[in-house]
Amino acid sequence: MIFLRSAAALLLLTGLCAPASAQDCTPGELDLRDSDSTLRFQVEVMDSEDERAQGLMFRESLPKFSGMLFVYEAPGPVAFWMRNTLIPLDMLFFDETGSLVKVHENAVPLDETPIVGGTNIQYVLEINGGLAKSLDLGPDTEMRHPSVEADVAAWACEG
Repeated sequence: MIFLRSAAALLLLTGLCAPASAQDCTPGELDLRDSDSTLRFQVEVMDSEDERAQGLMFRESLPKFSGMLFVYEAPGPVAFWMRNTLIPLDMLFFDETGSLVKVHENAVPLDETPIVGGTNIQYVLEINGGLAKSLDLGPDTEMRHPSVEADVAAWACEG
């Protein structure tokens, strides 16, 4: 685990993933933090039913430290599948506060087996397969994004 944290720190230092700052809280960026580090991802936000249904289908690549954030109107049960999805993905399931509830690693391209996220999920972040493990993302991870209501957020955007 120490090596993985060192790798994440090296990525921050080399500029592949910028450290997050509160004044830069914008819809196209999402911050993740735990007790050891803070990371920033470039994201596409899918907040309508049609957008969520399309997701990352038919895409052949996803830049590192990029992802797709699925935003639901309220917490509830969610399940995903990989129909027409060509790249392996990690799926990070967050509750209404932006706290990580579950990680599903390396979802298999084109697999239609349901991937259940939980019963009280409001946000799902899809990133490159294997990245969650290499960054050691786990239960103490919190997300910051303008879509998370400030009055309930574990880590709110300022302003």
